[in-house]
Amino acid sequence: MSHGILEKRTARLFAVIVAAFLIPAPVPIHTQRGGRGGPAPPAREAAAADLTGDWVSVITEDWKLRMVTPKKGVSETLPLNAEGRRMADTWDPARDEASGEQCRSYGAAAIMRVPGRLHITWQDANTLRIDTDAGTQTRLFHFGAAAAPTGEPAWQGYSVAQWEYAPGARGSGQPRMGSLKAVTTNMRPGYVRKNGAPYSKNAVVTEYYDHNTLPNGDQWLTVTTRVEDPVYFSRPYLTSSDFKKLPDASGWNPTPCLAR
Repeated sequence: MSHGILEKRTARLFAVIVAAFLIPAPVPIHTQRGGRGGPAPPAREAAAADLTGDWVSVITEDWKLRMVTPKKGVSETLPLNAEGRRMADTWDPARDEASGEQCRSYGAAAIMRVPGRLHITWQDANTLRIDTDAGTQTRLFHFGAAAAPTGEPAWQGYSVAQWEYAPGARGSGQPRMGSLKAVTTNMRPGYVRKNGAPYSKNAVVTEYYDHNTLPNGDQWLTVTTRVEDPVYFSRPYLTSSDFKKLPDASGWNPTPCLAR
């Protein structure tokens, strides 16, 4: 990975840390308004970055904790409070399997940390879709939605998205560049780490998707994630996950959720 991408990732993490401690809890976000009173263009048309295609995770952070399931009670780098640690110590993968809860570590708060591939497409003009082969999960990012529905919580929750544009280029005839921000709520309780480290139904996940192209043409996607949970965390949990773009979907290998 290039030095430039590392610098951008560090800057993004710093911005997320500042936001976590200076800004109140996230509120529903909306797509950008149209020009001079006109309607907002469809999110696909107004895209600040092209995230579509096939991507593979490149494990550059917490390798030993992501590639191998840690033992019960291992909570290094996690901001668990006393109740979170107590719950983590009750982890029982056999119980999860018996109750059909194998996907607890594949929910929206953790899925981008699971090694595997992403397939990103537009489901419609205002809905970005991310499929994962690990756990065979589907995430839908809704642009322009005002609030989460009142339906049953789901592993991937309900994600409201907006484009965040970088300064410049506007009015110059050049494409507007920037990143994707998504806020996810209405999730089923799950694990931020496969060994039972919990997050509750009250958790809120805020993500930033940054796309970078290197001089050699390689394309990278960096996902910076902030998980806030008033039940099990003492402070926000921040991570940064990297993906490299693939030429095609030849390595796509959907697998079921695994509890162990």
